[in-house]
Amino acid sequence: MNLLEYVRGRDDLAFLTYQHASLAFQTVLVGTLLALVIAAAVYRLPVFAALTLTTSRVLLTIPSLALLALLIVPFGLGVVPSFVMLAFFATLPVLGNAVVGLRAVPPAVVESARGIGFSRRRILLQVELPIAWPVILTGIRISTQMIVGVAAIVAYVLGPGLGSLIFNGLSRLGGTNAVEMAVTGTVLIVVIALVFDALLVLLGRLTIAKGLS
Repeated sequence: MNLLEYVRGRDDLAFLTYQHASLAFQTVLVGTLLALVIAAAVYRLPVFAALTLTTSRVLLTIPSLALLALLIVPFGLGVVPSFVMLAFFATLPVLGNAVVGLRAVPPAVVESARGIGFSRRRILLQVELPIAWPVILTGIRISTQMIVGVAAIVAYVLGPGLGSLIFNGLSRLGGTNAVEMAVTGTVLIVVIALVFDALLVLLGRLTIAKGLS
């Protein structure tokens, strides 16, 4: 059986693809929100901002499979440890970029907004975040590409998504359709990554002011 015949014979590919894309989308969304909250809390404090940047980079070096294995102890198998691990890693690239972007806003712009009566919250929401948005969006794109790939390993704890095809195929190498199974899962993950990146590029074109792009 060739790859095309294998794909046609699998009725669950659409569902597995949806599971994978949904898990990646939800964890990146949660990670982005967490990153923005943390960045907003520390970016005006040089010491804490520097510490946050360093910490986010160091935490990215944690092996994802090791963290996932540790999460089995409190959460067991399935969706919960998968979601926690992916949301954790999704937060880090966005957090670093958000801190850098917010700290790069020209002080003169902030002072001008303060001079016309903007409150601190209004300056953040209407001045600093829009100016920092291109840098933040770059972090979101990096996070999304990383998470779509890393999400494959959640099959290790019986998590959802296309990782099960890859794991099952690799564990059955030499058996019937083992290669086709692994290749199909890999290709579909790449397709998801490309689609998400295209959507984020489109989001950037719609939301980034021309002078900032």
